Amino acid sequence: MSRCFAPGSRASARPSAMTTPTVTEQRRDLAAALRLAARFELNEGICNHFSVALPDGPDGRPRYLINPYGVHWSEMRPSDLLLIDEHGQVLEGEGEVEATARNIHVAAHKANPRHVAVLHVHMPYATALTMVEGGRLEMAHQTACRFHGRTLYQDHFGGLALDEGEGEAIVAANREQGHADITFLAHHGVTIGGPSVAVAFDDLYFLERACRQQVLAMSTGRPLKLIPNDEIEATAREWRQVLVYQATKHFEALRRMEGL
Repeated sequence: MSRCFAPGSRASARPSAMTTPTVTEQRRDLAAALRLAARFELNEGICNHFSVALPDGPDGRPRYLINPYGVHWSEMRPSDLLLIDEHGQVLEGEGEVEATARNIHVAAHKANPRHVAVLHVHMPYATALTMVEGGRLEMAHQTACRFHGRTLYQDHFGGLALDEGEGEAIVAANREQGHADITFLAHHGVTIGGPSVAVAFDDLYFLERACRQQVLAMSTGRPLKLIPNDEIEATAREWRQVLVYQATKHFEALRRMEGL
C-alpha cells in the first residue's frame, strides 16, 4: 500500500523537537495559513478564524494573534493580524474581533494549552459530516487513519457562539478528551488544534480531503469498506511518526506559493 510519508527510514523520518518561533514568524505563518485556506476554498466569506497562542505578556496575561473581522483571507497580511488578550480585547492592531472568534478561540486555547494554533472553519466536506445523523469520519482510507484516536464529536448544536456559552461547551468537551485535536461541531463546522500553525494547517488540509473521499464514496450508495482494526492502528502509528516532519515540509512549500 502506497502512503505519502517522508522519505528515508522510519528513524530518520521521526520529527525533532520543534523550536519556538518568534512573534514575527507566527504572524507570517498565520497570515499564510489564512491565504492558503482561501486558495483551497476552505473559508466561508469573511467569517471563521485562525488563532495562535503567544507566550504570556510582561504582565503575565495570555496573548493571542487572530484575524480581524472584515479582512478577506485571500488578502491577509502579517500586519493585519490582531494581538488580543484572554477577554478578546485588542492590544495591538486595528480592527474588530468577531464575537464568535473570541468565544471559540480563547476557549479552545484554554481548554487544551498544547494547541498553540487553533483553526476554525466551515469547510464543505468536513462540515457535511456534521450535518448527517451519526456523521463520523470513518476509517475507510489511509488518510482518515491519520486522525484515528484524535477526533472529538460535539453532537449538540449550540448556535452561532455569539455568547460565551458555546465556548464553555467546547472547553468542557476538550478537557474531558484532551487527546483530541479535531473537533466536529454538529451543524456547524470543525475546529483543529495543533502545536504549530504548520501542523494544524496540514491537519486542516488532509482532514478535508479525507472527508471528501468519504462523501464521494458514500454518494455511490454502496457501503463503505472499512479498514481492519489492526491496520488502522498500524497506519495511525506511521502517521504519528512523520506528522510534524511532513507537515513542516508541506507548509514550507505552500508558504512559498504565497510568497511568505
